[in-house]
Amino acid sequence: MTDTDSAQDTAQDTSGTGPTHVLGIDGTRLLLDGQPFPLTGLSFFNALYNPTFNRSAQERQRWLGVFRDWGVNTLRVWCQWDFAPPREFIDVAPDRSMYTERGEVREEHFATLAELIRQADALGMVVEVVLFSHEKVAQLPAEALERGARGVAERLTPYRNVIVQLWNEDSTEWERLLRAVREADPARLVTSSPGVANVLGTDEHNEAMDLLTPHTVRRSAERPFWEVAPEQVRGLIERFGKPVIDDEPARSGPRQFGGIEGGTQPEWHVRAIEGTRAVGGYPLYHHDMFQYGYDSPLTPPSGIPEPDWSPFHRVVFEHLRATKAW
Repeated sequence: MTDTDSAQDTAQDTSGTGPTHVLGIDGTRLLLDGQPFPLTGLSFFNALYNPTFNRSAQERQRWLGVFRDWGVNTLRVWCQWDFAPPREFIDVAPDRSMYTERGEVREEHFATLAELIRQADALGMVVEVVLFSHEKVAQLPAEALERGARGVAERLTPYRNVIVQLWNEDSTEWERLLRAVREADPARLVTSSPGVANVLGTDEHNEAMDLLTPHTVRRSAERPFWEVAPEQVRGLIERFGKPVIDDEPARSGPRQFGGIEGGTQPEWHVRAIEGTRAVGGYPLYHHDMFQYGYDSPLTPPSGIPEPDWSPFHRVVFEHLRATKAW
């Protein structure tokens, strides 16, 4: 919901975790504790299942500090990371899902998520939690999806520095999932990515969400993505009057996963980030480090999106660090 006062009312801790920062909305802007929040996000899809990041609470805290020092104040993490081939991303394994086949929440994985959220909160950071992903081809049945959404939403209630994203690039049963989350936690900010790149969502879908997280155009025959994507963000802001995060902009990556033939240039990402900010949207940097195996020179041995791992990513992260607004 968009009522900051309502969110404040539900921010009382019920699990002994202590008070948390409260994310809210004022028109088309995001707020944290009632103040403008310049969301700058980073894809870290495998965060809950990466052994290096989760080696210890101290190691996780150190990496969160690294991200924040480089200008990132929001992480986007996925609950499902149990994909079958050909999705052979790093850290993927059959048991690396928040849910059993019946949609029951695996408490050990939720404990990891909760600890990440608490540690992020201590740094004034936000976590965007993606419940389900179309990358899981053999997806859970509708009843299990609902059970999982409700179970995670109930457990997330104490944590107010969280955005719940129903889907990555899918719209299956989105009304049912939205209703389950709202019933479990009426004050939760909820969004969903309705489809693949350039699928911006139906009016019904976008009206129902608290904020919008589309995957903007990645390949454009007429004009480059860094010009078109900010225009798409602007159009959504003007049409729906809500905050818009450009959730997965074009990147340098395998063409089968959305990359541009011949690769992209980091300066194009910088232009897209600048354009998104200029129209009143929020950028979330979507890199490609997790889409290759650990044996790839493009993948850090840690499996973590290290800001200074490659010259390509360093250019983008240097821009984020130079323009951070906190």
